[in-house]
Amino acid sequence: MVALSSQFGDLVEIKKQLTVIIALCRERGLMHSVKWASELAFALDPLPMNELPPPPPFTEEDAQDLDAYSLAKSFFDLKEYDRAAYFLRGCRSQKAYFLYMYSRYLSGEKKKDDETVDSLGPLEKGQVKNESLRELRVELSKKHKARELDGFGLYLYGVVLRKLDLLKEAIDVFVEATHCLPLHWGAWLELCNLVENKEMLKSMSFPDTWMKDFFLAHIYTEMQMIEEALQKYQSLINVGFSKSTYIISQIAVAYHNIRDIDKALSMFNELREQDPYRIENMDTFSNLLYVRTMKPELSYLAHNLCDIDKYRVETCCVIGNYYSLRSQHEKAALYFQRALKLNPRCLGAWTLMGHEYMEMKNTSAAIQAYRHAIEVNKRDYRAWYGLGQTYEILKMPFYCLYYYRRAHQLRPNDSRMLVALGECYEKLNQLVEATKCYWRAYSVGDVERMALVKLAKLHEQLNESDQAAQCYVIYIKEIFECGELMEQVELSTAFRYLGQYYFKNKQYDDASICAQRCCNYNDAREEGKSLLRQISQVRGQGETSSSDLSLPFIFGPLSAKNTPVRRMSPLNLSSVTP
Repeated sequence: MVALSSQFGDLVEIKKQLTVIIALCRERGLMHSVKWASELAFALDPLPMNELPPPPPFTEEDAQDLDAYSLAKSFFDLKEYDRAAYFLRGCRSQKAYFLYMYSRYLSGEKKKDDETVDSLGPLEKGQVKNESLRELRVELSKKHKARELDGFGLYLYGVVLRKLDLLKEAIDVFVEATHCLPLHWGAWLELCNLVENKEMLKSMSFPDTWMKDFFLAHIYTEMQMIEEALQKYQSLINVGFSKSTYIISQIAVAYHNIRDIDKALSMFNELREQDPYRIENMDTFSNLLYVRTMKPELSYLAHNLCDIDKYRVETCCVIGNYYSLRSQHEKAALYFQRALKLNPRCLGAWTLMGHEYMEMKNTSAAIQAYRHAIEVNKRDYRAWYGLGQTYEILKMPFYCLYYYRRAHQLRPNDSRMLVALGECYEKLNQLVEATKCYWRAYSVGDVERMALVKLAKLHEQLNESDQAAQCYVIYIKEIFECGELMEQVELSTAFRYLGQYYFKNKQYDDASICAQRCCNYNDAREEGKSLLRQISQVRGQGETSSSDLSLPFIFGPLSAKNTPVRRMSPLNLSSVTP
């Protein structure tokens, strides 16, 4: 079990801390952090009245700014950001100053989004900027140098730096914000989006707080370190957060990321039971229903979310998935565009819209959509993989090799990326590299059960008949063991090749078995009958079958001593991917 902070031993103290940070964030209009902390607090036992924490300290400056703050906060809550900022000019308290700067920032963001919707289509190359960012940076920088920013001020300064693409400075400021105010989830979440790899994460210095465990669990999920993430979340459940809907949703997303669809669906159904009006993460739930072709369930989810709030980004994505499943790709793309008008930085909508344009054979629009997804989050393997597929359609193998490599770096144990890389290397006639990719894809657990067949065909091209036969034997064994007899074309190909292989090696009994199997498939029936006639003819001439080879996989288990083709040399392939 993963070790957690020792602070988890006192859940009452954690509950008090959550109650305090909820009040502080609410005063500053940071409602997403309020919601996150409130979900966690709800999962813990309520505090008795005599243990409720006192209200936040009230200074002389707070008293002087109280009227202006109260008026401005009412305007802020109504999204009248310029009006709120106007009445906060000259306020000196930390709380009022933060709301003043935050109102100016949100005013710029709102104007940018309005202009984006009014003047640009979702796939336009132009990008509208928040004009207030530079002014905010100058003012906040002065305060920062004078060490006059509290934890919330540091958080806002980091957001401004990130928006200006000053990422290194932004990371330093966010880390400083977590030390100054460890309980503010917003700063931790911003860091999740900026940390690029494990090495970068290890090099950072974080405060020793129970919040760090939630941060690590979240970033492990983002970085596809799913086993570590699940261990963290399980540990958090064990220490007392078993009722947390946030943790349930994160576990569901983690299972989705490793394509454990049954467990992910189970977790999402549990989440829906506990929080039936939740819209967050429902777009991910709809992706799972789409993959499983669960039309009635996806239809119900789409109608249900429409009833709750049809103008939410997640609702639009769910409806888009519903129309995509019905092969109404124009309608699906329209709903993904609606989602992007509501939130131009919605990663899932960009990626899904790219998929729809691919279905509509609009490759240029698909490329643009995938590129936008990568701009939003460079760790989105689906966008890199989608770009690879698009350039594959355009017959540009060097381009698709680059994008498949990027996808593989993000998902090193995903067989689909490895098979795509192998196909790419094949087209570039780099057959040794292709062989390594297919073998690695089989080793990590071939999702689509195609790696061995492709590897066998590659060995056929290289005239390595023993290795090709071995791959086909293992492939047939695995298909028969798991009972998946859907891939009839590939099964017939395997039996056809093995029949000829055993016949050439004078293994007539095994060749006969394969030929009989061929007769079960339309595309191989004639070849099977022809091979049976040849075997009968050879046996009629008095030739006996050698007992050197056998097919134990069809009639019995495969043992370590009795390999599929004993006289074959073992596959001498490096498991290291290119």
